[in-house]
Amino acid sequence: DVIEDRAKRQHAINTAHHTPPAMIPPSVGVRAPRPLLLTGLLASLYALNGRSSALTLKMSGSSAGPPAAATAPKVIDSHLHVWASSSEAAKSYPYAEGQDPPPSLIDRASTSELLKIMDDAGVDGALIVQPINHKYDHSYVTDAVRAHPDRLKGMLLHDPALPPERAVSRLEELTLDGYVGVRFNPYLWPEGAKMSEEGGCGLAVYKRCGELKMPVGVMCFKGLELHYDDIVRLIESSPDTALILDHLGFTGLDERGDAAFEQLLSLAKYPNVVVKVSALFRVAGPGSDPYPHNGVRTRRFVPLLEAFGADRLMFGTDFPYVLEQEGSYGGATGTVSSWATTESERASLMGGTAERLFGPWGSVGKSS
Repeated sequence: DVIEDRAKRQHAINTAHHTPPAMIPPSVGVRAPRPLLLTGLLASLYALNGRSSALTLKMSGSSAGPPAAATAPKVIDSHLHVWASSSEAAKSYPYAEGQDPPPSLIDRASTSELLKIMDDAGVDGALIVQPINHKYDHSYVTDAVRAHPDRLKGMLLHDPALPPERAVSRLEELTLDGYVGVRFNPYLWPEGAKMSEEGGCGLAVYKRCGELKMPVGVMCFKGLELHYDDIVRLIESSPDTALILDHLGFTGLDERGDAAFEQLLSLAKYPNVVVKVSALFRVAGPGSDPYPHNGVRTRRFVPLLEAFGADRLMFGTDFPYVLEQEGSYGGATGTVSSWATTESERASLMGGTAERLFGPWGSVGKSS
């Protein structure tokens, strides 16, 4: 029965999501390995989110009319969270045990609140990372993505308590629900256990993500150096899996952070590693590098841009936590955008890298 169920899921992924290669927009810049699986997954992202995968232009009624307006690069927030408001939680979306949101933010992180903030800041789309507040119950994020498929995509939270076979099955189920990435939180593993452990569910899911072309994001909240060897083993176990490091690898602006940052730079030699330029306030630390975080720019962003290139960096805010920081959401967005030195860098950093990894947002870009 397990084998039959697995075969059915694979058939659904490969069949329901097939799109001819010619339909994949060349501007997305998707990586090329394993083209059958790649086109299947890309098509799933377009189909499940209700998008056309063909690029469209606004054309006049006459063939001799003016050319279509150029489309401006989209701005995509690659890292944020939403959770149910207190009233939504009471009715339909309960928080995980012991994981109630902070009182100051509990009613500021709903889907509706996020969309208002994005509109005000000129952000076109966002990747919602499943919040710890709902833990492995993905229903709130799933409903948000289904309600706003042109604006929102989801990154699921891996459950390291699952046996390998069940963990892979869960990944495939959520892929069919439209999720486009996986988050590994190493602090959810049992103490002493590794994400890359042979025979473990983490390694099984990581390798399956390589086949599905689903990036895996890793949160090194307590320091990159604690997980560096584990991360290298993951990277080398599956070169086809894109590995994303959240929040500049949590490399703070202190002596410990400087040492960890050298480790982060060393990962540039692996072409499947990408870094999120997100949650600047977490790297800056309290009071040491105030907004607009020039220290983060000079000591972290500039070296990363040189080592990785803009096409392996992507902007994120860490909404709703950024709302309590100076500059808030709009300030964080404008700050990262201002750090790019060319329009090409800005286009990759602010949205192009995210669309290359996760597929395009929306049906048509903004007119400029």
